Amino acid sequence: MIEPHAPARPGAPTWTGPARLPVRPGTGRFLVLVCVFVCAACGLVYELELVAFASYLIGDSVTQASVVLSVMVFAMGIGSLAAKRLRWHAAAGFGAIETVLALVGGCSAMALYAVFAWTGGWGGMWVDGPRCLLVAFSLAIGLLVGAEVPLLMELIQRIHRQDAGGAVADLFAADYVGALVGGLAFPFLLLPFLGQLTGALLTGAVNVVAGGALVLGLFRRDLTRRARWTLLLVGLTVLGVLAAAAALADDFERAARHAVYGRDVRVALQTDVQEVVLAGGTHGRPLDLFLDGRLRVGGRDERRYHEALVHPAMTGPHARVLILGGGDGLAAREVLRHPGVRRVDVVELDAGLIGLARSDPGLSALNRHAYDDPRVHSITADALTWLRGAPQTSFDVVIADLPDPGITASTKLYSQEFYGLARRVLADGGRLVVHAGPLASRPRVFWTVASTLRASGFALAPYRVLGHDSGFPAGPDRSAGASGAPHDWGFLLAAAGDSAPQLRLDPRGPRPHTLTQRDLVADALAAERTRIGGLPASTLVHPRY
Repeated sequence: MIEPHAPARPGAPTWTGPARLPVRPGTGRFLVLVCVFVCAACGLVYELELVAFASYLIGDSVTQASVVLSVMVFAMGIGSLAAKRLRWHAAAGFGAIETVLALVGGCSAMALYAVFAWTGGWGGMWVDGPRCLLVAFSLAIGLLVGAEVPLLMELIQRIHRQDAGGAVADLFAADYVGALVGGLAFPFLLLPFLGQLTGALLTGAVNVVAGGALVLGLFRRDLTRRARWTLLLVGLTVLGVLAAAAALADDFERAARHAVYGRDVRVALQTDVQEVVLAGGTHGRPLDLFLDGRLRVGGRDERRYHEALVHPAMTGPHARVLILGGGDGLAAREVLRHPGVRRVDVVELDAGLIGLARSDPGLSALNRHAYDDPRVHSITADALTWLRGAPQTSFDVVIADLPDPGITASTKLYSQEFYGLARRVLADGGRLVVHAGPLASRPRVFWTVASTLRASGFALAPYRVLGHDSGFPAGPDRSAGASGAPHDWGFLLAAAGDSAPQLRLDPRGPRPHTLTQRDLVADALAAERTRIGGLPASTLVHPRY
């Protein structure tokens, strides 16, 4: 399959002298290297855009990134081999490849979003449809990007023949520097200022203009009149398609967002950290908060979740409380319901989320304007980094209201180092409470978190709370199919030392139906003991609502 030298086809032209250029050879060589730089930057943007969309829409960023990168690298190799057959028509072949790549890469984000939004819930044979489309785009873009380098090598040699090592060094130097610029431009320029859809469309436009300018401007004498006009008209058509898509991007994104999140979407904000979407929350409708496509706060279940998270930890000393995460202010709301609280520190990475929790009428009403309370102090920082510099024994209660442990990006917040730092800031007799994911559907994740806490020197009291029958999505993947397990939240109440903390009702608590052992549900307990191999009855609690 791999030939040492691809022979020319019978009748194909052979280049015996330098190309006829409208500029000096040195200038022409520089322009080719500039095109290499631009094409490499565009190629990496397409790659990062696919990874970002896969993580956002499908979840599990490590798996999706691995699939995209491995498929694209494999396809680039196949594309390089296939391009050997085009090098006798390098100028026309490169122009055609750049035009197709601009269309496919520029529209890939919009196509993925459309398929996920309007077909992600079909199920059946289409259950893996979005994933298949992701692989198809990765394969197509990889093939086209891989075909660029052999053709550009041929074009640069057409200007001035030189040893292969020198030509490869020049070409790959421009290619790698372009990849660096594209890799930095995506997260720091395109994503925050243009968004994923418009950013991908703009990248496609830059791609087709760079490729067309090089071929039609520098190597036009290598093309027939018909080939020049064909490339020009097709390139202008692709530019028109990309421009029309960019003009409609806002309307498209609004319609797709409604298809994903429902018709009640009020706020869609791209912060420096994540995309925040608020749906409902006004005129008596429950508020749903989505962070990067995942439901973080479900209006029908949030009170049940936050009461179960906060109140068991508040039955002991609780004058000084630390909330890690919880930028929505809902955990702080529950903390402030307990008398004797003197200070609440909320460490949240996303300042934009805190701003919404303060100012949005729906979210601020739901958290009962917790941030207006002078006892609440917000700190914009990464929780792990902040804990490293926090004073020792400074908090009576630490509440880890963090992203689900099943999300790869939040793994460090469930590490032994993280819990060791949390133990260091706890005062004597202090308590730590952790949300460890759904116990019924993902017991392995739950008990992994429990083992990590024990290894960090904590004694534990595990418990869970059932959600409503309608359930709650653990992520954005609507195509995964509903689990037959009951929808629940699993929690771990921890105290430093060998004695597990007691789960009991605080008689001073404002709600009599908060967690109590009298509300155990026998059938749920029996089912759970069968599933996980037995758990002390005193640690599985279920509040009656």
